[in-house]
Amino acid sequence: MKPCPLPPPRYWYESIPPPWYSRLLAFVYGALVALRRGMYRIGWLRCQQLPVPVIVIGNLTAGGSGKTPLTIALVEYLRGVGFHPGVVSRGYGGTLCGPILLDDEHSPSQVGDEPYLIRQCSGVPVAIGTGRVAAARLLLGQGVDLILADDGLQHYALGRDLELCVIDGIRRFGNALLLPAGPLREPLSRLHSVNFRICNGGHCPVDEVSMSLRAETPYPLVDTVGGRQQLEPGTAVHAVAGIGYPQRFFDSLRALGWQPIEHSFPDHHAFAADDFRFDDGQKPVLMTAKDAVKCRPFARPNWWVLPIRANLPESFLQTLLVRLRHIQKQSLP
Repeated sequence: MKPCPLPPPRYWYESIPPPWYSRLLAFVYGALVALRRGMYRIGWLRCQQLPVPVIVIGNLTAGGSGKTPLTIALVEYLRGVGFHPGVVSRGYGGTLCGPILLDDEHSPSQVGDEPYLIRQCSGVPVAIGTGRVAAARLLLGQGVDLILADDGLQHYALGRDLELCVIDGIRRFGNALLLPAGPLREPLSRLHSVNFRICNGGHCPVDEVSMSLRAETPYPLVDTVGGRQQLEPGTAVHAVAGIGYPQRFFDSLRALGWQPIEHSFPDHHAFAADDFRFDDGQKPVLMTAKDAVKCRPFARPNWWVLPIRANLPESFLQTLLVRLRHIQKQSLP
């Protein structure tokens, strides 16, 4: 199991100067990023195109921004308009390196929580691998005519027809510095080359697509017979979040009327039963769907899941569909 990332340093998102050595490392990191991208641009490193359209969904910052809910929402929409999509992912946090086509025998600990959740929610073929191209080719044998690459913006070996960059509408780009001095994986100038900027929450500028995450009705992680089947707002709950930005989840619970007792864990945390030994174990536990897929083997009857759904403007979906149809026509012999 790969180690889980630590929470971001305070100076990424607060008015605190980063340490001098982090700025030096950021300069080196930026030079390597520019060199690598330049090698793809001039052909020293090869970008491989696939015979079906590829949509890459990613972000510029380290940590969560809403890529997985967006991926699931787009899969559902595109399947509804006649496509047969598949999803390729790195499989971060899993023990298997791939390329592997997910099936019912795989567990979140093997293939990663996000790919497992995407397959569980959408039912479409999902493949993982450190080499995204090899993993994506596995999807071609499943009859897909469109591939979505989850968290693939910086994986230039996989050719892409459209790029969607997800932006955290609250935290935005922090101090706008490159790793490790700031949260950026690539310079902000990279935004000029993406096809769509998707703003998740917060204030959405006019040149970005507004996305909101809507909470749905909580459901029990363990099926019970004759037990309590509703978790009413106003209840004090142990709120558990092992995601890129746990505070977003906690704030959402407060806005919905719950009283969360916050329990933050690193993104992709490998949960164990001991993580839930709280002082007051009688209160319900409420968690994200991403965390729940890893907790089902040791779940208790008073544990609940809060599913969320990404809402996107119809105008954006129609524009995306028009572009995809155009790409399809161009690829015809």
